[in-house]
Amino acid sequence: MVLMEVKKLSVVLIGSFLNAMAMNLFLIPANVYASGFTGIAQLLSKILSTTSFHFSTGILLLLLNIPVTILGWLKVGKSFTLYSFISVFLSSFFLEIIPVKQVSHDILLNAVFGGVIAAVGIGWTLKWGASTGGLDIVAMILSRMKDKPVGSYIFILNSIIILTAGLLYGWEKALYTLVALYTSTKVIDTIHTKNEKLTAMIVTKKGEELKKAIHARLVRGITAIPAKGAFTNENKDIMMIVITRYELFDLERIIKDVDPQAFTNIIETTGIFGFFRKD
Repeated sequence: MVLMEVKKLSVVLIGSFLNAMAMNLFLIPANVYASGFTGIAQLLSKILSTTSFHFSTGILLLLLNIPVTILGWLKVGKSFTLYSFISVFLSSFFLEIIPVKQVSHDILLNAVFGGVIAAVGIGWTLKWGASTGGLDIVAMILSRMKDKPVGSYIFILNSIIILTAGLLYGWEKALYTLVALYTSTKVIDTIHTKNEKLTAMIVTKKGEELKKAIHARLVRGITAIPAKGAFTNENKDIMMIVITRYELFDLERIIKDVDPQAFTNIIETTGIFGFFRKD
């Protein structure tokens, strides 16, 4: 258990470093904006640089995430929110210590490489049960309040960043920001998953133990279906459970701890009808 937490922290650390490197070496020097709260912090830093009140992107990113972290702690989940804030804190730290330096003068290369490098860090962080904070937490809370897909809220908030960048600094910057967002989204989808909800089909001989372990960690309903192995003729259970993509890491750990021999099929769920617990 301790080793797993160390691995998770290591992934969050590496992800934060990659995110900061993408910002300071590619996106910030080219005036191309990132997604989410990082992009908002970039815009605010740029606007404030024209006044007597100047704050770096790293400091603003941390300040923006403090109230969101408190809300996430109460509404989303303590473990997820804690690791998300650690990710934000480390990103802010690396943004402060990595110098802003222009690697390339080609704005398209900056947009693409910045988007890819940031997405690798974000994708790994998501895969290990955390997030880069800010927008993910806000979108999850709004989704639970209105019962609409998280992706729609992320799209709206990112659209605001693009429009603001276009209005303030020219539509060329906004279009290259769109390139960076598209690139990062595709890479994140490849590393993790693009779907908000997933269906896990778990074939196990330890159905009762697995059901208790899942209920102890996740607030999700489970459908148990009696089954029999076609080759071995052994009696088994198929446990069907619908989860959010943020719970995938925890479910994988539970299955590995209770029944390492279980066969699990993860299916991307495009929609559900009926009751799905949102908290």
